Amino acid sequence: MTAPVVIAGGGIGGLTAALSLHEVGIDALVLEHARRIEPIGVGMNILTHGVRELTDLGLGDELAAIGVPTAENVFCDKSGNQIFAQPRGEAAGSRWPQYSLHRGELHLALLERVRRLLGPGAVRTGIRLEDFTQRDDAVEVRVTDRESGASETIEATALVGADGLHSTVRARLHPGEQPLAWSGQRMWRGVTEGVPEFLTGRSMVVVSDGAASLVAYPIGKDRVNWVCLVRLGEPGPLPEESDGLLVDDHREGRLKDVLVHYEDWSLGWLDVRALLERSGDILEYPMVDRDPLPAWGTGRVTLLGDAAHPMYPAGANGASQAVLDARVLAYELARAGDDVPAGLAGYEAVRVPETTAVVTVGRAVAHSAGPDTWDRETVTQMVGLYRQMAEGEVAQLNSRPSYSPPARA
Repeated sequence: MTAPVVIAGGGIGGLTAALSLHEVGIDALVLEHARRIEPIGVGMNILTHGVRELTDLGLGDELAAIGVPTAENVFCDKSGNQIFAQPRGEAAGSRWPQYSLHRGELHLALLERVRRLLGPGAVRTGIRLEDFTQRDDAVEVRVTDRESGASETIEATALVGADGLHSTVRARLHPGEQPLAWSGQRMWRGVTEGVPEFLTGRSMVVVSDGAASLVAYPIGKDRVNWVCLVRLGEPGPLPEESDGLLVDDHREGRLKDVLVHYEDWSLGWLDVRALLERSGDILEYPMVDRDPLPAWGTGRVTLLGDAAHPMYPAGANGASQAVLDARVLAYELARAGDDVPAGLAGYEAVRVPETTAVVTVGRAVAHSAGPDTWDRETVTQMVGLYRQMAEGEVAQLNSRPSYSPPARA
């Protein structure tokens, strides 16, 4: 029996990779550090290129059931005056919609499909990856069961590190890497129920006064996801502690800390104070990424998603890029047959330059905004640059061949 491709990390990218590998006849095993996979988190977007890939995997109906098909991005000032509007998804001519949805609901939909198609043992939870050793013909993956403490070595055809921002696999592949790069901005995120419909009812709004910004969009079930971004310093290495800014994935946010930056905002069509005050849990994050790597892995080991290319949320593109990673990974491994290192090299040859462009333009967009630059010319330039470098043209997506290759014989 051929050893599986082991995927470290059962997030959206890791589960999409398992489904994509299964589609082409390659066995996959997902190892997840968390003891349980639960529908946690807040809202997110799957852009049209990500929706296409998930639809090709048979998830089109699930996306339509849990997502809101975004019709437009609307950029405004803090008085609610429209600066620029950009059609999205099918409204922009795409054959696929863009969906705004709850991250946890998509996560569970992917998990259910993996377990149904690959079997209940395809995702093992509560497993901590300790280290790995490559041989010419396999990878030995050393893990620990977090519940029992038992250690185990799993033989894998390949190892894919989809284990997030603080990836163990990345740390082993690239020891001594520089600290996370901070944008100078802090983010607060939340979901508020019962918000009256605004604009088209399918609008994502981006509001800014230069120093502080708000992104808000409906995610179904009478819920609105919101993100507040406030500039607290200059871009640079993430400080270990500075004015309460701590190095962590997120922490529980306090309403008073975020609300003070939006006291004089009055959009008219959306009550910002009520949106923030009536929110459920508030999460607080430093807005960070990492410098792009020239190569992610070597031999039979590679990276995927945030482990490979953590990026600013400037274009709501992180999850979609992880989905694209997963699809190209399976496509290239299927094309390479038994030459697994060649397949992984082909995967990186496609995805490293593409994701480097997304990270780079995301930085440019995030760093360009300032108190005096939130005007139509600046916003139009930002949107155009991001669309060119990080999303591609609608016609290109509509005409591109599928990443679903013939299954292995």
